[in-house]
Amino acid sequence: MIELKHLTKKFGDFTAVDDLSLTIDTGEFFGLLGPNGAGKTTTISMMSTVLLPTAGEILIDGQRLDRKASQQKRKLAVITQEYSMRQDMNMDEVMEYQGRLYFLPRKEIRQKTDALLEFAGLIDYRHRTVRHLSGGMKRKLMICRALMIEPRILLLDEPTAGMDALSRRQMWNLLRQVKDQGVTIVLTTHYIEEAEALCARVALINRGRLQKLDSPVHLIEELGPFAVDETGADGLVSKYFHERDEAIACLSRSGSQASLRRTTLEDVFVDVAGRKL
Repeated sequence: MIELKHLTKKFGDFTAVDDLSLTIDTGEFFGLLGPNGAGKTTTISMMSTVLLPTAGEILIDGQRLDRKASQQKRKLAVITQEYSMRQDMNMDEVMEYQGRLYFLPRKEIRQKTDALLEFAGLIDYRHRTVRHLSGGMKRKLMICRALMIEPRILLLDEPTAGMDALSRRQMWNLLRQVKDQGVTIVLTTHYIEEAEALCARVALINRGRLQKLDSPVHLIEELGPFAVDETGADGLVSKYFHERDEAIACLSRSGSQASLRRTTLEDVFVDVAGRKL
């Protein structure tokens, strides 16, 4: 279990994360959602101890996490937005380097490399250097590298950024398999469909503060699962309804400049925070 208690991070007079408290269950797929500058990456950075909190604390299984807590940090693996691999290394070399950093025996490194590259569908490309990999392959390799140390918690900061639709879906399937192994996954993303497809619960963050915390289904149901978009003099206005018949009645009154659709998590966030993800 991960507990964030009154977590705060300030950079001078700017507060990036403001008194954030939440609990993430063991084995849960949890999402942090919010627009640029909401505090998502800062939160992930504090959870990985790259940044230290200005106030508050993070507990893993009841134990305080800090840079000196080596046993707690060993449970964590982080995948950042940036590709953090040497361009002249091939996949085998990337994996071996990771294993050596954690003093794993050579035989274990080879066995885990074979198993993980097979698991991610990369085994046929193992001798290709990083600079010649597609963006999707690089992301998958970063996950394989993280899993080399058998982490119990995987922190993912925009793991599918820049991927095409097919590669993104392949990544989703890979992450589902990782989660099925009992790994707790914390995900930040700007892709609404990604959070809806993967996360059991999501936290909506705006300007560093927690706005909503629940499952995607419950958040959408609370707002109203049916949305009617009307285009008028003031631009696009959305109205939300709990019953389809109510939405259709509104649509029939609105004329040709209206449309009916399903409500999304972004609608929830716009309704709460007044701006888009």
